[in-house]
Order: sequence, then structure tokens, then C-alpha cells
Amino acid sequence: MSARLLAVYVGGVAALGPEKVPSAFVKSPVAGSVTVDLLGLAGDAQADLSVHGGPDKAVYGYPADRYAGWQAQFPALADALVPGALGENLAITGLVEDDLCVGDVHAVGTALLQVCQPRQPCFKLALKLGEPRAGRHMVRSGWSGWYYRVLRPGIVAAGDPVTIKEHGTFPFPRLVEIINRGGARPDELDTLAAAEGVAERLRRNAARERVLGSSRPLG
Repeated sequence: MSARLLAVYVGGVAALGPEKVPSAFVKSPVAGSVTVDLLGLAGDAQADLSVHGGPDKAVYGYPADRYAGWQAQFPALADALVPGALGENLAITGLVEDDLCVGDVHAVGTALLQVCQPRQPCFKLALKLGEPRAGRHMVRSGWSGWYYRVLRPGIVAAGDPVTIKEHGTFPFPRLVEIINRGGARPDELDTLAAAEGVAERLRRNAARERVLGSSRPLG
């Protein structure tokens, strides 16, 4: 894997869209280094802590290489669909969802970050872009990006290499599919329920579905 951190973004809570919904979706690039702790980046915020933030959504990474696909899908928004537009904290080049396993550990700067779950878009993505189809496209395409859990706090900065230190075993694109569409096999549910690298909420959901004998979406 040859990947690097293109840019770092943080943002505070502000009114989003015509309905002025409180949100920290809009983020700005940071010049220089940023401290990362167990709950995220210094200077970053979340408006609704019931669904955002916490240890399993501490840092949101997004593959900068996906933006060309977004521009092709929504050409009228091409000028707006550039790194940072989807509310990510870390825009990463040279790495996409297909390259990942849930549980992968990445060294970024002096921090150690663990891939623990994909993003499930809410209505704020449509508000930010002014495009009601945006959330459906993220789900349909699988271009979710990923949330990191912080295993070791540290300092990150644009230009830092993103180096894999440990490999997970469950393919990340398959997790995205199971979360959005369901259809997990019993052995997959067993694996997800037992995998320490998976976000705790998803582990619980996988264990529940296994007991119920269900294959509903885990999200």
C-alpha cells in the first residue's frame, strides 16, 4: 500500500442548509500539524452526539481518489466535489475502500488509527451538497469512506504517509454491503461479532442477528 494524507480538516458546529440544521459537517483544511486524541482531532466537533462522534467514530477518513467518480455522477456539482466536501477529517490518496479490511491499523504521523466501520450517510449530506440523491449514491456505490478508532493518540499533518501496521481479516467492502443491504451468512455474523476491530455497535448487531437467525442490514 502506498498512500498519504492529502489534507486534514476540522470544523465547529454551525447552521447547515436552508433549514439551518446544527451540524459540524462543513470543515476547513488545517495548515500544519493537528493533535489526535481518543475522541478525534483538536478543533473538530459533532453536533449530535447520539449518532456522531465517540471512540468508534473518532476520525473520518475519505479516499480523495473517489472525487473524480462523484464529479462524473454529479457534473453540475463538479466544482464543489473536491477533497473536504464530504465532511471528512482526513483526505487520503492512494487508498480506497476496496483496499481495506475492517480492523486494519494505519500509522498516520505519530498516531495509530484502526478502521472500524463505514459511514452511513444521513440527510445532512444532501443538505451540504444541495443534492437529494447524494446519500443514495454513497450507499449504492459503496464509496462510504471509513471511520477510524484511535489506538494511539498523536500528531498528523498533510503529507504524512499512511502506512499499514496490522491487517484485519474481514473485507471492508463486504461489511459495507452487509450494513446497507443485509444478506450476511451465519459465519460472517460470527466473525463480525467476535472481531475486536469492528465498531462495538456493529458487533452487537451481528451477535443479535446471529441469535435471531436473521440476515437483515446491520446498520
